[in-house]
Amino acid sequence: MVMHRFANPARFLRFAAVALPWFSAAAVLCMAAGLAFGLFVSPADYQQGETVRIMYVHVPSAWMAMFAYTVVAGGSISALVWKHPLGEIVARAAAPIGTGFTLVCLVTGALWGKPMWGAWWVWDARLTSVLVLFFLYLGYMALLGAFDDPVRGGRAASILAIVGLVNVPIIKWSVDWWNTLHQPASVARMDGPAIHSSMLVPLLLMAAGFACYFAAVLLLRVRAEVAARRIRTLRLAAMEAES
Repeated sequence: MVMHRFANPARFLRFAAVALPWFSAAAVLCMAAGLAFGLFVSPADYQQGETVRIMYVHVPSAWMAMFAYTVVAGGSISALVWKHPLGEIVARAAAPIGTGFTLVCLVTGALWGKPMWGAWWVWDARLTSVLVLFFLYLGYMALLGAFDDPVRGGRAASILAIVGLVNVPIIKWSVDWWNTLHQPASVARMDGPAIHSSMLVPLLLMAAGFACYFAAVLLLRVRAEVAARRIRTLRLAAMEAES
């Protein structure tokens, strides 16, 4: 399995050294193209007007907020069940990035909701479940540092991340399960996207850019954490040798 193959830190670092420049370049190119198409080529919506352009940031950030949390939960499962050395490191690295995406999603959703619904916030099923996701991220990061023993903190945070994974499908299908002000899915539909190609293209470009940005920053954070752990190990070994 690919996950088992890259569980070895040395092998993962070799992969990161090759992949990082490609993900970084793809993120810049996709987001630049997406913003250019979204701001200057894509037409205004006949109902929402120019406000619809918030979609090109809001929707990809919502997708990445859920995906990043899935990565956190997946890394936590790997750490708890298979004892993969990189499982917890990946989860720790992904959590702040996912928190940022979730915050961007909430803020842009409020900016979009004010002219559309007449309110910055409503206790809508979709909005509330995304807010819960934001608190799950904060809770995960808080638990990591809540114990004197980092192993206990990592275990507690991993359990929270795994339990909180149930919120991801709730976010996805909340608009179908409950009456909600939030519009239903427009892209991932069985009968095809319900959005014109002039808007779909920049939306997908931005989504690809956000995904590549996530991958690039995740690789950077994992590399930094692996290096920090190696330094701590060497310092402890030096201290033991001196004593």
